[in-house]
Amino acid sequence: MKIGEFLQHSNQRLVTCLSDDLLNAVAKLLYTHNIGAMPVCELVGTRMVGIISERDLVRAFARADWTEMQHIRARDVMTTRVVSCQPDDSMRSAQELMRLNHIRHVPIIKDGRTLGMLSMRDTLTMCLRESEDETSVLRDLVAAARAH
Repeated sequence: MKIGEFLQHSNQRLVTCLSDDLLNAVAKLLYTHNIGAMPVCELVGTRMVGIISERDLVRAFARADWTEMQHIRARDVMTTRVVSCQPDDSMRSAQELMRLNHIRHVPIIKDGRTLGMLSMRDTLTMCLRESEDETSVLRDLVAAARAH
């Protein structure tokens, strides 16, 4: 399955933050929307400048003094070397990209615009669904062959 197809069927609502957002606001967005990562975008437009994940927040909490935490912004802890996919890429290629880069989330980008986010869980769910579909087809073929 192509990533673009997955995005259409998932009814995903893209959640983003701004690079100036305080970490407290970022954490609330992640929690409220039950997501593990989100794109960090420019103030104007939808151009992504980074990605921030739960892991980035944990690292920030571990390194900073509690009094400093109220001043830390998304730009201070976000990942700027972002690995991304395109809608025409396959779910399996996205899964391999995440595996090779040791990441669990990738943004889907087309023409410089962020369309959505894909998680390792999404790719694993699709692979499992495809395997179950293949098993059903094979089961049906065996049953048909036995009937003849």
